Amino acid sequence: MDASDAALYATLLTQAPGGLAFFDRELRFRRANDALAGLLGVSVRDLQDRRPAEVLPEGVATAFETALHKVIAEDRSLTDSDLVVPPGPDAAPEETAGMAPGSDERILACTWLPAKDAEGEPLGVVLTAQDVTERRRAEEVIRRKEQRYRSLVEASAQVVWVAAPAGGVIDDAPEWRAITGQAPDDYAEGGWLAVVHPEDRPRIEAAWHACVEENRVFETNYRIRTKSGTYRHFDVRAVPIRQGDAVIEWVGANTDVTGQREAEEMRGRLTEQLSAAALRTARLQQATSMLAEALTVSQVVQVITEVGRSAIGADYSAVALLDDDKLRLSVVAPSQQGAEGETGPVSRDEIRVGDQTVMSVAVRESRPFLAEHPDSLRLQLGHGEKDLFAQHTEERAWVGLPLLAAGAPIGALRFSFTRPREITEEERVFLEALAGQCALAVERALLFEREHKTAEELQRSLLPSDLPQLPGMVLAARYNPATRHVQVGGDWYDVFRLPDDRLAVAAGDVMGKGVLAAAGMGRVRNALRALALNDPRPAAVLAGLDRLFSATEDEEQFTTVAYAVIDPETGQGAFSNAGHPPPLLISPDTPARVSTVEPGTPLGWPSQRQQTSFSIETGNTVVFYSDGLVENRRRGVDAGLDELVAVAADAPPEVVGDPERLVDFLVDRMLAGYEQVDDVTVLALHVPPEPV
Repeated sequence: MDASDAALYATLLTQAPGGLAFFDRELRFRRANDALAGLLGVSVRDLQDRRPAEVLPEGVATAFETALHKVIAEDRSLTDSDLVVPPGPDAAPEETAGMAPGSDERILACTWLPAKDAEGEPLGVVLTAQDVTERRRAEEVIRRKEQRYRSLVEASAQVVWVAAPAGGVIDDAPEWRAITGQAPDDYAEGGWLAVVHPEDRPRIEAAWHACVEENRVFETNYRIRTKSGTYRHFDVRAVPIRQGDAVIEWVGANTDVTGQREAEEMRGRLTEQLSAAALRTARLQQATSMLAEALTVSQVVQVITEVGRSAIGADYSAVALLDDDKLRLSVVAPSQQGAEGETGPVSRDEIRVGDQTVMSVAVRESRPFLAEHPDSLRLQLGHGEKDLFAQHTEERAWVGLPLLAAGAPIGALRFSFTRPREITEEERVFLEALAGQCALAVERALLFEREHKTAEELQRSLLPSDLPQLPGMVLAARYNPATRHVQVGGDWYDVFRLPDDRLAVAAGDVMGKGVLAAAGMGRVRNALRALALNDPRPAAVLAGLDRLFSATEDEEQFTTVAYAVIDPETGQGAFSNAGHPPPLLISPDTPARVSTVEPGTPLGWPSQRQQTSFSIETGNTVVFYSDGLVENRRRGVDAGLDELVAVAADAPPEVVGDPERLVDFLVDRMLAGYEQVDDVTVLALHVPPEPV
């Protein structure tokens, strides 16, 4: 050995940072450096010519000798062999103070090399050992963190994936592919975006690229196609991982929220169903209220049309009533603006009950008819609807409902839609309830129309059939029955000639409705005529009526009368009033006004009847009327009288000079904008001006 070899050998044994040792074939330490002795916790002198079992702890000695035997027997190197060395018994307390249990152990990375002479004959084994304790502990910490992270991900049911800084795929994601069924090559090519629902992908892809470009958190939700071919909802959050100022990768976590979404959708559907049910109930209540206000069949049809469109979105509706022969259905048109006074259903067309139509089937079978699309209609009827509804060629779904009264059909209700329409069970229940309310309203309206017509004819029969024709005076009268009731009213007027050719004029009102009011009106009218023929003076006639009332009428009866006697040639006359509205006086020379004569008390009340004189000058007009002209629910008597005077003042001269036009003008203007709830009678007496 030359000097350089000796120097190298000495340096390795004394100054090398790693442990070195040479073992002979009998496994004895022949050489060991200070570093190895320090790592093993013994001195070099203790190791010299000793076997490991003689100087090292049992576990370490066993590991040494096992490795030595293996290298010698197999004549090959043994690398990357970790050896744990416990602290020696002589370790100083300060060397282990503050260390966690087991942290005073040393971990050696050992490499065992077979040693041979120049001829290749085995001489023993060379050991190199490095202290890797800190590195192994750091690796263990990282491993435990990775385990905790993986456990956390698995416990949270999240699927994690990693992407490159530019958004492309880096690593495989087996958990993700287990859900989506993607092959590794498919995932490597398209990544997670490849299985996003086609409807969601444009939005998601644009949002992902924007986040990657701006290095901001990506957070959204989308639907993913699973390996079964179905789609599930996932929430995703991906964050950029930075190293300094640069993004080195993206880590994303997907959470399956399908159950949550389905629960939310179920809650939403239940809420919608409850809301729809509540809305249908409210609309049925509203329809019931509106139908209760509908007096005529046409008004009922108008209500049903509005309810059908608002409640179930029907585009068209129709109501048809059975004729008396029960063989035909007459379609009723809804009431139009200004048609409140109509007194009968307006028939638009007819359908034979034996025809194959939506309403005919509903009536014949007394059950709802439903056709959710044209094919269903053709299947049930054998063809489409007949020509009656041919103008609605865009109809695509139909509902027919029988209108039943006491279990027997009286007509049918028809709704149609311009698109295929499935009627739910809840909607069917609503429609059947609506048809029931409609049937009741139609039955009530038919009764109203019959009774109203009868009542009006009866009332008109108690009024003068015509007015006297006088050379120096023109008369005109109007009777407007209220449309809000069907009973006979007590409003009346009368004009008749007295034996001395004077004119008796009367207007009255028997409060109440029905037969009692009509009977009272007849008695007062007839008694007034009888008394006037005996003594026509107004005060005497009203006094006689007072005596009649006291003897024959109930105390609760309330009757008013205005009575005048006029000489038609001179216009002079006398007037007395028993609580009736004051006459209206119209003159071309002075403002219109109502009489200021004390009206007196109604008939039968204790009173000393007074009589005043008056005259109708040439060109003037006197108007008698009932309280229905000036009083209603929104307008009191005093306000009504003021309005009547104002309306009369606005009447053009040509209207004032024509009593027929004047009474129409007063009635139209006074009732405009108000609901008529009482009968109205108007009687005008006009003295034309002298011919020029």
